Amino acid sequence: MKDSTNPSSASPQLDAHDWRILSLLQADASLSNQALAEAVNLSPATCHRRVQRLTQAGVIEKRVAILSPTKLAAWTGWGLSALVEVSLDVQTSEALDAFEARAVDEPSVQQCWRVSPGPDFVLVIQVADMPAYQEVARHLFSEDARVRNVRAFFGVKRAKFGTAVPLQGTSRQP
Repeated sequence: MKDSTNPSSASPQLDAHDWRILSLLQADASLSNQALAEAVNLSPATCHRRVQRLTQAGVIEKRVAILSPTKLAAWTGWGLSALVEVSLDVQTSEALDAFEARAVDEPSVQQCWRVSPGPDFVLVIQVADMPAYQEVARHLFSEDARVRNVRAFFGVKRAKFGTAVPLQGTSRQP
């Protein structure tokens, strides 16, 4: 897969049809190819080729269903969300890469961001309850001698959650 963070890494040229496809798929990835083709005024075969090209170029990373953790908590037991700042005692590439690998391998870590300035990482963690969080904290933070500081914030209400990349007003958009 191409490096989707670098627009110059063999990125495809995007025309108005591509931008419309991206916009529609961001809003509803379950659209059939037929419905998508009709919405952008292309033949189904042409539309399919464009989606394939955008996927192969890494512009479309994946198509998923976004589930509500709040609604599923009664069945899954995963009802506690935490945003966690993590600072390491050293910021060498080795230390940062090692912690990142451990965080990425932890199933309860939904997102792992290297950030600057401030802490080295911000994690989004979804667990069942406080004892489950304490177990993750022990495994990820307490058992790692390089972790210097951890600051956790626990969600009481999710006012907004979005995954769409802003496309309107993009300077390169036709």
